[in-house]
Amino acid sequence: MPGDMPRWSQKFGYGGFIHLDHHKPCCARMMQDDKFFREVEDNCWDAEARLRDCGHHHVDQQVLSTIPVLFSYWAKAKDALEVSRFLNDHIAGIVERYPDRFYGLGTVPLQDPELACREVERCMMDLGLSGIEIGSHVNDWNLNDPALYPFYETCERMGAALFVHPWDMMGTDKMRKYWLPWLVGMPAETSLAICSMIFGGIFDKFPKLRVAFAHGGGSFPATIGRIEHGFNVRPDLVAIDNDVNPREYLGRFWLDSLVHDPAMLRYIVDRWAGTRWPWARTTPSLGELEPGQLIHSIDEYDPGDEGRAARQECPGLAGEISLPLHHRLADQHATLVFSSPGDPVGATWPVGHRKLNRLYPGFNLLNFLFCPSTSQHSISPFCGQSFPVH
Repeated sequence: MPGDMPRWSQKFGYGGFIHLDHHKPCCARMMQDDKFFREVEDNCWDAEARLRDCGHHHVDQQVLSTIPVLFSYWAKAKDALEVSRFLNDHIAGIVERYPDRFYGLGTVPLQDPELACREVERCMMDLGLSGIEIGSHVNDWNLNDPALYPFYETCERMGAALFVHPWDMMGTDKMRKYWLPWLVGMPAETSLAICSMIFGGIFDKFPKLRVAFAHGGGSFPATIGRIEHGFNVRPDLVAIDNDVNPREYLGRFWLDSLVHDPAMLRYIVDRWAGTRWPWARTTPSLGELEPGQLIHSIDEYDPGDEGRAARQECPGLAGEISLPLHHRLADQHATLVFSSPGDPVGATWPVGHRKLNRLYPGFNLLNFLFCPSTSQHSISPFCGQSFPVH
């Protein structure tokens, strides 16, 4: 986020917006009007500070995105557009200054899909960003709502990758203690987003749309059996807009690998085998304390097929290249990571560029960011390799 956030509440005449209170050097309080939200450090707004952190954690490239509390979907659309443009210009400026180190994802005022579509076009054509980050719902709209169809069509047409992050968590009024909105609400929100897009037929209506979901898909992977069972036994309630079994969609979208549990990561890798692979990421407060530790902890896992168990690492909105888990390569190290403001830089894992095609000739994070599904091959912008797109 920019370090010089305007006092939007004063400019627009109503509250709810975030500003920064720089109360001491290299630190700031994120304030929602007069309410404390989170403490952040200068690597959230200072590109040089972030590059120092990247160097410490051996991260070569990052994908930057805004923190979800700044989406401002609740605000007046024209005001949210101004906030979005300010945030997107800041990220684009960092990408322009350090094109070999950063990629960027924009944010848009989704409460007004027409304005959102215009900002998608500006992000992709004028700012050189790689895609858009959105929330798990937009006010009263879930992600299957027809009001969002023009937005999906624009992202598909512009080749914009779409990253879905939980926000504005359901049931917050009933979860005042124990940080439950983040521990319970966020996983539920991500599953809500995935189920809404599946049951609403979004992946069929917009087959070229590239979508990734945060936090290993939230509670979705662990409950796919229940979800499928509901589809089978109560199609009158579940299959009213789409009669395709939800399990058929496991290869149609990406997940990250920030699940904090090696057994859960193995489970996700198994379920997504041969499709689109998890990548690691970090988020403010709930990111990995030691970047890459989770994936490194299961390096011994060998699914027996080099075409399975590939992974991509990314923090806050970020990722790395995908490879089979049981391959630990040392030549030509490179790491690509997603990151949101507040991230401690994120997970890293060295991979060998020359071996990517041989070991894993399929999807990877770079396919997600840069490669329309209609393309026969995608070109990695930093390693010059060609990857088939299935």
